Amino acid sequence: MSGTALRIALASMAVAAAAVAIVSVGVLMFGADTFQRLMVEHGLSAEASRAMFDESVTVFFLLATAGAAAGSALLAILLARWLTAPLDRIADVATRIAGGERQVRAPDQGPREVALLARSFNQMAERLEEQERMRAEFIANAAHELRTPLTNLVGYLEALRDGVVAPTQETFASLREEADRLVRLARSLDLLALGDRELGTPLVELDLREAVEMAVELVLPQFERRGIAVSLEVPTGIVGRANPDHLAQVLANLLQNALRYTPSGGRVTITAESGDSVATVSVANTGEEIPAADLPHVFERFYRVDKSRDRARGGAGIGLAIVKQLVELGGGSVGAESRAGLTRVWFRIPA
Repeated sequence: MSGTALRIALASMAVAAAAVAIVSVGVLMFGADTFQRLMVEHGLSAEASRAMFDESVTVFFLLATAGAAAGSALLAILLARWLTAPLDRIADVATRIAGGERQVRAPDQGPREVALLARSFNQMAERLEEQERMRAEFIANAAHELRTPLTNLVGYLEALRDGVVAPTQETFASLREEADRLVRLARSLDLLALGDRELGTPLVELDLREAVEMAVELVLPQFERRGIAVSLEVPTGIVGRANPDHLAQVLANLLQNALRYTPSGGRVTITAESGDSVATVSVANTGEEIPAADLPHVFERFYRVDKSRDRARGGAGIGLAIVKQLVELGGGSVGAESRAGLTRVWFRIPA
């Protein structure tokens, strides 16, 4: 028996022993005196009355007390085991999880409170397993994103050193492109790290139509070169509370994401609306749908819907993670939906 179970059993037995002691004092002392007085009043001697009491009541009471003590001890032990067995199983599962077994779960059995504890523990274990999966994917994807441009840079530099590749403008342009890719990745990681550190960013009232128009103006030439139509459905007068720099970054990332996944000749629509003390901005684009299984993960760091896509189209998988982090940093929320050839990514901020 575990220490907790033993303590519960001893406590239960102590309560039973106290009850037996009180009953014993009442019966054997006060009850015996009362019995003796009544028998004397009816003509029996005190010695005969005492003998009669001892033969009838005392022996029976002592036997009953012994049986009650044994029964209470057995019930105390069973009760202690019933209460502590689920706790022991939870402790065992916790030890196994600490040892690296992320898939084990505690059975939600026993008393209601212990079952609730087991369910809460299992939810924590599931989140821990999910965080471990995301951490492993983050490390693997970050290493991959760094490895590819670095490998290309090393290859070009070795080829230049050995005279295999001529030092032309095209060669230096390729080197610059790989270096710029590393710089963009470093800046994206800096944004993620900054969001992890900033807990109280100042929020100001912003005209959302003006913010959206400025963001679209910066990327409109890229949309036009690919023949993608861009339309704004943002009424005037919609106000949201956000950090100006964060909002600009969020809109830029969403527009770049739409540019990347909208086929030539497609359409991108930016809308905004207000209600219930929040303002909602969404960017919708035509094109290939996001599978339902991938939709809950699109805001994870380095997550790609199509793992076979190259970085020219698939990106590094950080843009939407930055959107989520910056929006939530300002007290907002994000979401995505994709059906009928249309993908919509939205965010809500306080109004």
